[in-house]
Amino acid sequence: MQFHEGLEHSAITVRTERRYLGPRQHKEISRALVAAQRGDAMTAITPTLLELCLTQTLTVAQAAAPEVPKPVTIDAGSTAWMLTSSAMVLLMVPGLAMFYAGLVRRKNILATMMQSFVAMAVIGVQWVLIGYCLAFGKTVNGFIGWDTSLIGLHGLEHTKLYADKAIPELVFVMFQGKFAIITPALISGAVAERMKFSSYLLFLLFWTTFIYCPLAHWVWAPGGWLFEKGVLDFAGGTVVHISSGFSALVLAMLVGRRRDYGPQSTATVLPHNLPLALTGAGQLWFGW
Repeated sequence: MQFHEGLEHSAITVRTERRYLGPRQHKEISRALVAAQRGDAMTAITPTLLELCLTQTLTVAQAAAPEVPKPVTIDAGSTAWMLTSSAMVLLMVPGLAMFYAGLVRRKNILATMMQSFVAMAVIGVQWVLIGYCLAFGKTVNGFIGWDTSLIGLHGLEHTKLYADKAIPELVFVMFQGKFAIITPALISGAVAERMKFSSYLLFLLFWTTFIYCPLAHWVWAPGGWLFEKGVLDFAGGTVVHISSGFSALVLAMLVGRRRDYGPQSTATVLPHNLPLALTGAGQLWFGW
């Protein structure tokens, strides 16, 4: 009786799960059910039937077993590409320096190039100390990020992965830091030859902290109000170019006209070295 009920249960389970049964298996089940009804259990048991029952038992056991989540590991390909991309973005900084230096007069080459290179020193430190925390920390009403564990990156373990990207978060910190470096350096072209270097250093620090970091949080950080509205910015069109373009316009208007060039002046402001400017433009194009 128990054997007969077990066969019926197996047949019902097989039909419920819509598993494919061949003609031979159908025949074996039918013959076993008839033999079991007659009380001849030994006749009902055949090698084919035992194999079918064993397969069914294993299938049910596997379906009932809880799934063990696979540990998230670092994806070597994604990490290598992020490191390469970070290097290419950083390569644009000397390219920008050469591009701007080739367009100014000879006497201002060094100051113009340093306006680009010094961004790596100032923003590199600012980004590690507070910049990344403000841009990619836990959102505060969608307008700014803040996470005390990210101040100075003191609470960021080297083994921690960024979101679901399977890359170390420290790699992501470095990648985003390169954009934070080159964005204010782009603005320097609007005030080339006519801004004190010390004033420019203060501008770098304050503009990145109060303009770039909040904007990066809005667009790129989960929880940012533009991010939540579905805004996509893959290459920095909003965070980098729109912000630096409008900021350069405002800064140029604040600084005012050149004193040594105008309708009443006979001075001529010509590019110092066009091959240098074109080399820098090519390097920018390659990096981007």
